[in-house]
Amino acid sequence: MPAEETWPQPVLDLLATGDDRPVFEDGDRVTTAAGMAALVRRIVAGLRAAGAGPGTAVALTLGVTAEAFAANLAAFAVGAMVSGRPVPGALVVDEDRLAALLAGPDGGAPLVAAGRPGDVARLIWTSGSTGRPKGCAQTYAAMSAAWAPYPDRWPPAIAELAPRLRRQLVFGSLSSQVMLEYGVLALASGGTLVAARPPGFPDMVPRHRATGSVITVGKLHQLVHAQRTAPADLSSLRALMVSGSPLEPARLAEALDVLGPIVFHGYGQTETGMIAMATPAEMLGDPRVLASVGRPPATHELSIRDGELFVRTAAQASFYWEEPAETADVFQDGWVRTRDLATVDGRGYLRLMGRVRDVVIVNAELVYAGAVERVLGSDPAVAEAYVVARPSLDTGEAVHAFVVPATGSDPDISHLRSLVGSVLGEVAVPRTVTVIAAAPLAPSGKPDKNLL
Repeated sequence: MPAEETWPQPVLDLLATGDDRPVFEDGDRVTTAAGMAALVRRIVAGLRAAGAGPGTAVALTLGVTAEAFAANLAAFAVGAMVSGRPVPGALVVDEDRLAALLAGPDGGAPLVAAGRPGDVARLIWTSGSTGRPKGCAQTYAAMSAAWAPYPDRWPPAIAELAPRLRRQLVFGSLSSQVMLEYGVLALASGGTLVAARPPGFPDMVPRHRATGSVITVGKLHQLVHAQRTAPADLSSLRALMVSGSPLEPARLAEALDVLGPIVFHGYGQTETGMIAMATPAEMLGDPRVLASVGRPPATHELSIRDGELFVRTAAQASFYWEEPAETADVFQDGWVRTRDLATVDGRGYLRLMGRVRDVVIVNAELVYAGAVERVLGSDPAVAEAYVVARPSLDTGEAVHAFVVPATGSDPDISHLRSLVGSVLGEVAVPRTVTVIAAAPLAPSGKPDKNLL
């Protein structure tokens, strides 16, 4: 693979030729392309001096700053495996280590990406069915095949989206797949990354004069409700990319009606990146599109097998880090098993019909029903536990639990909710816990979660 095509060379070249163009804004502080390039060079020198390079791991535990964005690019530039959380043997870069790296000299010479095609470029973390995080391993070859930094590779929906990201809000972690992908897209289209500081939606839009942002389904519902009751000035906003949870067609139509033609509805997975996207023009022009998640790029291959969607892209992850059983289940002969049920109509629009896997998607985070059921079932007062998903205006979906009490027991609902939170985190805490005498059964004899 030519060096000029190796990730993150296109972004390094963009910064090296950007001069005084603003690329990162954090309050009153504006970092230009030239300034960002200098930050990257200094961090690269520091990482190399610390022994980082091809075949090594760098873990970035940083916030949302210009220096954190530079550290992400620098870690890729030296060819390391980049992770958003520590892994064994990794050089951990926290705020203190980053300050030390920045204290070094700037060699001034243009950077050349050192990544080797077959090496793992990054681990993107997602939840596992056992409750353990899983690291999706994406190679340098895969990252180099992605569309974000290459305008000539942009699919039609992305080509419509990109010019709207003149002031793209970034938050959470710059190591995340979504923040990095859309952040690079914004830069490649001439935009500026704007650090989103609290409070959140809708006030952050006028405060930062934002034109683009990623938003979860729950946050979208809250924003629509707020605009109906106490409208904020969202006149600067040109694009909201919403994904992560199922979005009912009626709710999507309402969002387009209240917010205007700025909502892009996407579908993707950590393992694959973006799979499909619908633009505002498509959805407003044809109500049937509201029931879909858009069309996939021409470069993507889709296969429906017994109703389940399999996807193959050049930029997908290759395996789960140190999870051979999970890898064998999901990564099959070059295809990624999405574990989502889907159909594709004659015009190429993808529609999701349900899930093979038993998960609840809360604010774009996967909560596995089995993991919650095991925690609930560990309480001596609980004989059986069942978890289902229900739509939620606040979080997209919410966790709801049903428990069958052990003989002679009266489960403490408050204790059960606290127990789940202490083991699996706040995102997995059931919205409700209902005590039932017995679980209803489907014709197969198994508990009928649809009826629950």
